[in-house]
Amino acid sequence: MINLNKLSLYREDNRLEVKKAENNLPGSIWSTYSAFANTNGGYILLGVAERADKSLYATGVNNPQKLMTDFWNTINNSKKVNINILLPKHVRVETVDGKEIVFIEIPRADREFKPVFLDEKPYAETYRRNGEGDYHCSAQMVEAMIRDKGNRTQDMLVIENMSPDTLDYETIRGFRTRMRHTRPGHVWDSLTDIEFLQKIGAVTIGEDDKRHPTAAGLLMFGFESEIVREYPNYFLDYREHYDADVRYTDRIYSASGEWSGNLCDFFFNVYNRLIKNPKIKTPFKMIDSLTRIDDTHIRKALREALVNCITNADFYGERGLVILNNTDEIIFENPGFFRIELEEARSGGVSSPRNAVIMKMFALLDIGERIGSGVPLIYEAWANEGFGEPIYTESLSIGRTALKLALTKDGEKAESI
Repeated sequence: MINLNKLSLYREDNRLEVKKAENNLPGSIWSTYSAFANTNGGYILLGVAERADKSLYATGVNNPQKLMTDFWNTINNSKKVNINILLPKHVRVETVDGKEIVFIEIPRADREFKPVFLDEKPYAETYRRNGEGDYHCSAQMVEAMIRDKGNRTQDMLVIENMSPDTLDYETIRGFRTRMRHTRPGHVWDSLTDIEFLQKIGAVTIGEDDKRHPTAAGLLMFGFESEIVREYPNYFLDYREHYDADVRYTDRIYSASGEWSGNLCDFFFNVYNRLIKNPKIKTPFKMIDSLTRIDDTHIRKALREALVNCITNADFYGERGLVILNNTDEIIFENPGFFRIELEEARSGGVSSPRNAVIMKMFALLDIGERIGSGVPLIYEAWANEGFGEPIYTESLSIGRTALKLALTKDGEKAESI
């Protein structure tokens, strides 16, 4: 919340816009409303201006009640704004330095209300906020918001033009073997592969009464050559860089033709390399004379970061998944933005994966938290280890989310690569 008693200390940014608006609503207020609603929310102050040094000061409005009436009339006009996400408490009159201003708080719109657009033109008049500006969303960004609207997640789609024969049964056998170790004696052990795939949501009955893979099944267990038929931009890329004299010391990518190229195999190939990073300790203890435990909070956090990267990815988006494993940092990148606010995710208790069926599959292997505690686990593990705080960023221009995990401690000099 903004402290209006210290208005001069603020600057316009990705969550604050000021407009002089002495007598009338400025037309640009609506693109800012759309931008804040489609990004992370923000505040619009009417009757406030900028000085030359960018500091803010109150100029006041002549008739705040008229401005508020005009605002409510327009925001409730569906021909101008497709949806009103505000409540009466979000718009009020405040007094700053003896002058009346109109204070408008715009929350981040829930995904089922996005995109918030103007003039009945979703592809031409949808905005997002970046820095101090409101920018038109590309058609791809609008389509991504539309895909996220429904209660059914993207990976529930039935791939009607494919059969279960397009899946890699070697990957499926590996998954089932891991599940037997994780959940010995599970009631699904005796099922055939096709019965098992139906139970976990990888295969379902289509409108033609025949079995077809779901999007989750195709992504987790399909061959790359089949996956790109449905997801043309699908690409998985792991790069390891430990030596400054070479471009990379190891690389795995889905289009190499040397392995299946699916998410399941990618996860285990990548995770087993991440934990070998020189900065990741591998202590172990014996719980009896034969059983060794070498799991750590850092390893759990790495699993969580990797599975989050996968389950929150929009595989119709551009550039695919990129995992960068460097000597002093690990970076996870995926197409698509957070479906909830980062602070909400960091607090825990709320889970909204873009690919809920895939998350359920990983959960069968005790990988990934399904109660919204994954992001807090990452922050806690990194703090306990003394590493720099994890950094999440969203690239608005290309629609990507990145998580950077530093592997250096305070006062420790990072190696340059």
